[in-house]
Amino acid sequence: MLQALDKQVALIERQTLQAVELKDAFQLLTSVTGIGPILGLTIMLETGDINRFSAAGNYASYCRCVNSIRESNGKKKGTGNRKAGNKYLSWAFSEAAHYLVRFDATAKRFYERKKQKRNGIVAIRAVAHKIARAVFHMLKNKQAFDIERAFG
Repeated sequence: MLQALDKQVALIERQTLQAVELKDAFQLLTSVTGIGPILGLTIMLETGDINRFSAAGNYASYCRCVNSIRESNGKKKGTGNRKAGNKYLSWAFSEAAHYLVRFDATAKRFYERKKQKRNGIVAIRAVAHKIARAVFHMLKNKQAFDIERAFG
């Protein structure tokens, strides 16, 4: 039964890749450990033109990878709209973070340090935030992913 499901998933992935016009950004995105064809397509299609974001922080905010807390002089002044942004990019970067932590030693060390200070959810969101910032710079500068620049 598992083999039949694997065949169906492979068929769906092939059909999806054939239906979409792949851009150069897709090749850059799939160079990241943890981002495969489906996550790469999701990020590519949901991001659109990367030039509409002026900075990496704006892109990370759009991807829901940052908190929406408003502070002034170190005091909390309310919460922002935490549902603003793209929920599909949020999901894609969270999935990519899980896979990156699983398969890359550098990211796993970063994750473990964060997990000791807070908890696992906060730590995985921190990894997702780093990936989102790295993806912004990758797409903006058209350079492949470098794990040392992202987590070094």
